[in-house]
Amino acid sequence: MVTTSSPRSVTLPAPIARLNELSENLWWSWHPDAEALFARIDPHLWETLDHNPVPLLRRVPGERLEAVAADPGYVAAYEAVMARFDAARGAEPGASTTWIGRHAPELAGRPVAYFSAEFGLHPALPIYSGGLGVLAGDHAKAASDLGLPLIGISLLYRQGYLRQRLTHDGWQLDVTADLEPWEEPTTRITNPDGSPTIVEVAFDRPDAPVRLGIWKVQVGRVPIFLLDADIEGNPDWTRTISSRLYGGDGEHRLRQEIILGIGGVRALRAMGLDPAYWHANEGHAAFHLLERVRELVAAGRGFDEAQAQIRATTVFTSHTPVPAGHDVFGHDQMDRYFGHFWPGLGIDRAAFLALGQHGEGDDCFNLTALSMRLAGHRNGVSERHGEVTRGMWQDLWPRADSALVPIGSVTNGVHLPTWISPRVQALLDRALPADWRERQEDPVAWDAVREIPDEEFWAVHQAAKRDLLDFVRERTRRRWLEGGVDPGQVVAAGPFLDPEALTIGFARRFATYKRATLLFHDADRLARIVGDAERPVQIVFAGKAHPADEGGKKLIQEIFWRARDPRFQGRIAFVEDYDMGVAARLVAGVDVWLNNPRAPLEASGTSGMKAAANGVANLSILDGWWIEGWSPDNANGWGLVPDPSQDGAQDAHEADAIYDLLEREVVPRYYDRDEVGIPRAWAKMGKEAIRTVAPAFSAQRMVIDYVHRLYLPAARGEDEVPDGRPR
Repeated sequence: MVTTSSPRSVTLPAPIARLNELSENLWWSWHPDAEALFARIDPHLWETLDHNPVPLLRRVPGERLEAVAADPGYVAAYEAVMARFDAARGAEPGASTTWIGRHAPELAGRPVAYFSAEFGLHPALPIYSGGLGVLAGDHAKAASDLGLPLIGISLLYRQGYLRQRLTHDGWQLDVTADLEPWEEPTTRITNPDGSPTIVEVAFDRPDAPVRLGIWKVQVGRVPIFLLDADIEGNPDWTRTISSRLYGGDGEHRLRQEIILGIGGVRALRAMGLDPAYWHANEGHAAFHLLERVRELVAAGRGFDEAQAQIRATTVFTSHTPVPAGHDVFGHDQMDRYFGHFWPGLGIDRAAFLALGQHGEGDDCFNLTALSMRLAGHRNGVSERHGEVTRGMWQDLWPRADSALVPIGSVTNGVHLPTWISPRVQALLDRALPADWRERQEDPVAWDAVREIPDEEFWAVHQAAKRDLLDFVRERTRRRWLEGGVDPGQVVAAGPFLDPEALTIGFARRFATYKRATLLFHDADRLARIVGDAERPVQIVFAGKAHPADEGGKKLIQEIFWRARDPRFQGRIAFVEDYDMGVAARLVAGVDVWLNNPRAPLEASGTSGMKAAANGVANLSILDGWWIEGWSPDNANGWGLVPDPSQDGAQDAHEADAIYDLLEREVVPRYYDRDEVGIPRAWAKMGKEAIRTVAPAFSAQRMVIDYVHRLYLPAARGEDEVPDGRPR
């Protein structure tokens, strides 16, 4: 029985009393009219609080709330939003009003437990670092929209991920955030007597378990439960284990993953929740498989029978072909932390360690290998990534040809109501069928995009661009007012960006394989492109490097110094502290979205999907999702075939190819205007980007694919293909 405790609600005037309830369900965050209710109360405070309604309602003066409650227009908008809110939550998962009720009724009332080390739900809840977490958040939102019963499991990171600041020489400082649960849309899980619900996990001392509290974030119909070690009764050194996402060393990571996997299963049991099937989003959640095997063995099953049952009901998604993205621990660590655990599985040390064996060596335990062995339904996150993943893990199926390795693919998607800007959504509301949000995966629903007048499309895009540049300038002004920055830092932040210039966006995690600085391979040539007096180009960069990634930090530093270089005339900018809020402005406000990873290391990528859904053309290496999304005639963007060269020549060849495209096609098309100043060919490409990308790469389509390809078989307990059991 799940109960919650929230002492923070404020007394509101009767006509708007349910704003408390709305503020604690992130449903509001993907419904612009609901978000507008909070913004209208105090626009300045709303911006200051990063669009977080929980502290907003606590800090707004009572007289302002009374004034809002006395405004007939506001109350009418409030009542309309609350009616939609009640309708969205009120339908039972199996009801005919939900997609699941109509198309997969056997999943109604049979929830999937979705384990992820991070969830990107909203900027105000910084428990995500990048694409993996945002993908998990979009998955949860789409599940809510479709009526799919889903239960999320993660950690409550009280220090979030990191807030980014650049020093005077452009080096990334990792600034600790400070997340106060009572200031967030989180509520504590309690027992019927009101005491906090607590579960325990053991690390290297089974006689001194760590206690974990549980918090809930409600995302429409979907609850996400967050585990928290910072509670009374724990030794001081353990209270920070769950405090920061991806913080600390490898041992710290191992402890966090024990909390996520083993603690996550125990939390579900403590709350009386019984998932019908399970989904591990990346190898960070692998230990939940061991805990579920242990439960079955404790109930009298043999290890072989138990692992067969776990395999049949588990989905595992791998997100990266980069070796560093797969957690590997030494046998000495596994001995210390699991020496007390594996006897409960009914196996010895050798059999236990063999579960994590892969190609790193005989003394390594690989969590992806463990997940591949104990999950019977596996996938990569694009068609190309599925191919690469089958090759990477073929050694687990030595008798199978790589094409027959039982790892499929479900290409990622993005939650369109979250990522399409309110301006573009309003445009689509005028152009598309009234039910387009319910039919996001249906290409027919998007055909009318072609009929949007060029003038209207261009006006909306230009307004989004001004929104972006106003945001960049205001953020720069605030940094200057805070003090501690020099004029060079101000210049690098983008105050001189021009709303009339062709604007290229590059924003993502700063991993070296993503090659953020590839455009500067020939700095003189790039300077000529951006400095053209008649056809100027400007480039906006944003992104964070992992705290331990020195290479990624050096890339940021290089861009910082390029932005200060007079040759580029203030047309290079780096926007600090990239998060979901910055990303939403960028994907809607730039003209071109650039992505130039070193193929085939881009498993999927989702930022380009968000940009295309806002009518922004992609210019990208044909890797990850873009292989599937690109029109070979360049109707919806430009695709670059990866260069096969080795020994560093690949970077030079691919940089030259980007320069060539910019000079010959991109820049001329953008500046080709008719007599009233409309770039007709450019507008046509932007509309085609929406029409082709939005339905094919929506999170709604993605979750529907998971339902048909993986969730239904897992819910039925159907094991993998015959002879598909890994070694």
